[in-house]
Amino acid sequence: MHHLGVGAATNHTVLADAAAAASPDVETDDDLQLALFALYASAYGSVSAFDPELEWEPSLIATRGVIERAFEAALRARILPPELPAATADAVARALFTLTAADGGPSLSRHLAKKATLDQAHEFLVHRSVYTLREADPHSWAIPRLAGRPKAALVEIQSDEYGGGNPERVHAELFARAVRAAGLSDAYGAYVDDVPAVTLASHNAMSMFGLNRRLLGAIVGHLAAFEMTSSIPNRLYAEGLRRLGFDDDVCGYFDEHVEADAVHEQIAARDLAGTLAEDRPDLLPDILFGAAACLSVDGRVGEHLLDAWGRGASSLRPEDAR
Repeated sequence: MHHLGVGAATNHTVLADAAAAASPDVETDDDLQLALFALYASAYGSVSAFDPELEWEPSLIATRGVIERAFEAALRARILPPELPAATADAVARALFTLTAADGGPSLSRHLAKKATLDQAHEFLVHRSVYTLREADPHSWAIPRLAGRPKAALVEIQSDEYGGGNPERVHAELFARAVRAAGLSDAYGAYVDDVPAVTLASHNAMSMFGLNRRLLGAIVGHLAAFEMTSSIPNRLYAEGLRRLGFDDDVCGYFDEHVEADAVHEQIAARDLAGTLAEDRPDLLPDILFGAAACLSVDGRVGEHLLDAWGRGASSLRPEDAR
């Protein structure tokens, strides 16, 4: 991953604009998604090589905006959210449960449970490392932008994600322990050059929703769908990893999410997304869009992995492309 910097001519914004205009699919464009990932990493402070003085450098913010606008436009053009329910907590929760129950994406979790090879399990963990070593952080950007009932609901969910005060139970740390036990690196960004654009796009979508205040509804909807589709897949992931011989150091992260996310899905659907829609009916379309985007973008990641594995190929980028 190249060092983030600002040249004398500062032409990266012009280059980003040209690249976005020429790209047939922003979501699968390695250059655009890697650039956006790097710009977000600067905001998170997750890559120490990026000078913190550059976080708010105007030209870099302009470049980020160019890529974000293209990425958001592509998502909105491709993803059609369901018909809007009434702006009540119960109606929104029902709509979200209907949406997530109808998700017909490929079952990566079932493949891992029953068929995945050891190499495929390692690749799965590599893909997951891009987000999960910073788990919960993109959604936490919404906390200061909420008030009242939805704020309390989000803090309740995030408190669990961050271990409830116990640093050893922080979910990102549980995952770091898992990848170390699996023989992989737990350094953040260690595999960013190995994964394809769709994997970066999954993390970038939630970062974009979380970092832009105008997309508050989208990040809330994203979290709701994320939590509502997590419990059963994580049980299957743990089942598959144990089948392949991994122990509790690896599987513990996934075990943790089976019960936690079964509780979180109720809080996220009604107490977070539902009460936000009641308080801010103007955000209801974006709440549904964010939920649909979560299912769709993550579904593309699953499709990529299963397609590659079905062809007997690696789901990671070719060596000569890294």
